[in-house]
Amino acid sequence: MSDVKAEIDARICTGHGRCYDLAPEIFAADDEGYGQVLIDDIPAKFEALATRAAQTCPERAISLGPSEEEQGVA
Repeated sequence: MSDVKAEIDARICTGHGRCYDLAPEIFAADDEGYGQVLIDDIPAKFEALATRAAQTCPERAISLGPSEEEQGVA
């Protein structure tokens, strides 16, 4: 597995907190309780956590894609 990038769409996140409960290495709550991404490029060792968090988000506000390094934008 290679590094991935996570993004949270702030327009649809309602702050359930499942992402930061399931993957505190990757996500945290902002000052208002909405999810935010802590690390730009998620290492392969945390990819399964990121995938689980994205899949369990009720609003599907988390998207995963190739990191900038994987896209050749280093």
